[in-house]
Amino acid sequence: MYWRLILVSILGQMQYKVSFILNVTGQFVSTIIEMAAIWALFTRFGSLEHWKFEEVCLFYGIVNISFAIADGLSSGFDRFGTEYIRTGNFDRILVRPRGIVLQLLGHELALRRLGRLTQGLIVLVWAIVMLDLVLDPITFIYLMITIASGTCLFMALFVLQATLSFWSVESLEVMNTLTYGGVQTTQYPISIYEEWFRKFFTFVVPVACVAYFPILVLLGKQDPLGSSIVFQVLSPIAGFLFLAFAIALFRFVGVKHYTSTGS
Repeated sequence: MYWRLILVSILGQMQYKVSFILNVTGQFVSTIIEMAAIWALFTRFGSLEHWKFEEVCLFYGIVNISFAIADGLSSGFDRFGTEYIRTGNFDRILVRPRGIVLQLLGHELALRRLGRLTQGLIVLVWAIVMLDLVLDPITFIYLMITIASGTCLFMALFVLQATLSFWSVESLEVMNTLTYGGVQTTQYPISIYEEWFRKFFTFVVPVACVAYFPILVLLGKQDPLGSSIVFQVLSPIAGFLFLAFAIALFRFVGVKHYTSTGS
């Protein structure tokens, strides 16, 4: 059923091919500007603490690939407040003989996110080549797990945004500080931030667990914050657990207390 919904979404978007190409190109160009800002930073200062430009590009590539996939898959949750709660269309979702999460995930596969995904892949491959990383089977699998974990974590943030919509349909900007703000945060090593900031993005919203700690493992670098190698290796688990927590919260705190629009 999920793949049928996705196929319909793809076919619908491809009816307007010029629009599709322009959207993807726009996403690609906008993310190039983000990459240019990082390049300008390193051109001016040479390094960021003890981190090189190529190493930060590894952060950038992994984080943007993860976010692009999550953003493409989570349109139903991203626009939940305006398209379902505010309009009352969520009532339709409830009476259909399919799971709520399945229907929202199948709302739309946002193909325009291919622009960010492509640019993230290019930067990631370039960083791997420049750093001479040897992608043996174990390292490659760990890299894929890290990207999958990051995808789950960013999807979880969209699910939490949808959960807030049961009480306020104007919660979008608040959550943007964690979704898009989380992307900007994890494009750099978490060690450069203040201690309270590091703890928040490690133990509350664990974006550091899907980028910083796994990348330490991939690079074979010692953590200046003093984390153990065991913690670093196991840290991607946080992304999968965070998504499970977000979905449970959506079901039992949001949907369970939904009282319809009254219309």
